[in-house]
Amino acid sequence: MKDNLEPITSLRGGAIAAIRAADLDQKTELAQESARRWFARTLSLRSPLDPPLADRPGRPDKPDLVPPKHMEKRSLHTLKGRIALLHAIAHIELNAVDLALDIVARFATGPVPNSFFDGWMQVAFEEAKHFRMVRARLRELGVDYGDLPAHDGLWQAAHATRTDLTARLAVVPLILEARGLDVTPALQAKMRETGDLESAAILDVIYNDEKGHVAVGAKWFRFLCAREKRDPARTFQELVRANFRGSLKAPFNDIARAEAGLTPSFYRSLTSTNSA
Repeated sequence: MKDNLEPITSLRGGAIAAIRAADLDQKTELAQESARRWFARTLSLRSPLDPPLADRPGRPDKPDLVPPKHMEKRSLHTLKGRIALLHAIAHIELNAVDLALDIVARFATGPVPNSFFDGWMQVAFEEAKHFRMVRARLRELGVDYGDLPAHDGLWQAAHATRTDLTARLAVVPLILEARGLDVTPALQAKMRETGDLESAAILDVIYNDEKGHVAVGAKWFRFLCAREKRDPARTFQELVRANFRGSLKAPFNDIARAEAGLTPSFYRSLTSTNSA
């Protein structure tokens, strides 16, 4: 696979190439290989040879994208229901790969230290791992990613923050990824109840890694707020009201969120937020 990869001109160039890739094996390998080379310090941060950043990530022809409200809900006590959940998780993880890479590529010219990119390339590497794990499990169950419809809400949610790093951190890791900390424990338990221990084990890996991803977001959100002498919780609330079209739904996993640096003072007052 590495022999067939697009040239990786720099960290930014590798991130852009991965975002643009429509072949998902190529996308995940480009993400992980760019991370490996960056951690080995064999890549520069950016290069004049970097390709242009795409407005949208590369995707295969399938899945069909539908509005979130049109996504069918099924019981996890049926095989079809578990497949539907795993397919939805695969779609979330695929978007998470592109979102982590987009933070690197879009803000590579910004005034942040190299350790910022260390954190986000670790996130991108792990999101690629998650997508591959879930896709392999879907194949074991007789289907593949793309066989069911999916929704486009995650990328749309990020689009509004494409020019503001602080807002991007508020919306992507501290809203979208933090939601995974709230809902995944119940899904892990339900998978075990049904006897699907293989899928439950994959969710265990995702849940433990996602704590670290939220922590990366919280660390750099607080860094930017401190540099600008802004109160982190108040700034978070202002940015969410301005940039997130939706509501924050309880119950919250307060313990896991706090361990990641996201305390209730950030989000408790936003449970009825809707900036439609």
